[in-house]
Amino acid sequence: MLQTLKRGLMVGLMTTWTLGKVIFPVTLIVGILQHTPILQYIINAIAPLMGIFGLSGEAAIPLVIGNFLNLYAGIGAILTLDLTVKEVFILAMMLSFSHNLLVESTVAAKVGLKIWVILLIRLGLAFISGIVINLMWNGGQEIAQYGFVAQQEEAVVGFFPIILEAVQRGVMGILQLALIVIPLMAAVQFMKELGWLAVFSRWMSPFTRAMGMKENTSTTMAAGLLIGLAYGAGVMIQAVKEDNVSKKDITLAFIFLVSCHAVIEDTLIFIPLGIPVWPLLVIRIITAIVLTITVAFIWKRIDVSKRKEASYEH
Repeated sequence: MLQTLKRGLMVGLMTTWTLGKVIFPVTLIVGILQHTPILQYIINAIAPLMGIFGLSGEAAIPLVIGNFLNLYAGIGAILTLDLTVKEVFILAMMLSFSHNLLVESTVAAKVGLKIWVILLIRLGLAFISGIVINLMWNGGQEIAQYGFVAQQEEAVVGFFPIILEAVQRGVMGILQLALIVIPLMAAVQFMKELGWLAVFSRWMSPFTRAMGMKENTSTTMAAGLLIGLAYGAGVMIQAVKEDNVSKKDITLAFIFLVSCHAVIEDTLIFIPLGIPVWPLLVIRIITAIVLTITVAFIWKRIDVSKRKEASYEH
């Protein structure tokens, strides 16, 4: 048992180091950008386009902040604006698909997926969901009543205080990652050696097979669904290495997870906005399932066509 714990802790430390080399510099850069005019330029540039999604120009603020930073920052920005229930719901739906893009996309790329694919899927789903909800829903014109008002943080002024704050955020991000990943990897190691992961894989196999994946993707899927892309990436990276997950299966798994991850946390944090959260969860899950099955079907048809062409050539 002691050797199992030691192996799990070592894997956790190595995984934290691997992810930390990505998370720290990205967090540092974003922390500095937050205090420059760059984000405001982006907000001003996309504000005229907000009408496509049925949003006012000022709704660009939480949309940009949420994508550059995280859901909490995006929600905090929403709470400072007077928006209708429909606008808040559209923003919540778009941000649930697309948030924390720089960190989550870079970390996800460590598993082997192309960053442009991740960005295309997440931004595409966000844009499509905003347009569709705007066209299909005629209600929600009353002003949203928020559950609480976000506390305003004291503004950081000066070059060195800004750098210090960015470094502190990066360090805290690594510490939070370590506190989650190291115990999690130790637990996963115990579950593997006790045979529990094999049982879990068999339970998940009908679900994974239905979406065109083998059952050895179950650990990857479970990690992403429960704890998200950034923190779940540690388990995913290790699962890909040890479970011999194919390129096709990991791609399909991530297509599902970039559409629907951290389903409990990402759903509950929208409650203070005063909107129904169950539709957010249902739409994310259905979208992820349909998108993954569609890609798996197309991929299979392409493979069949290639095999036929190869057999004709021979």
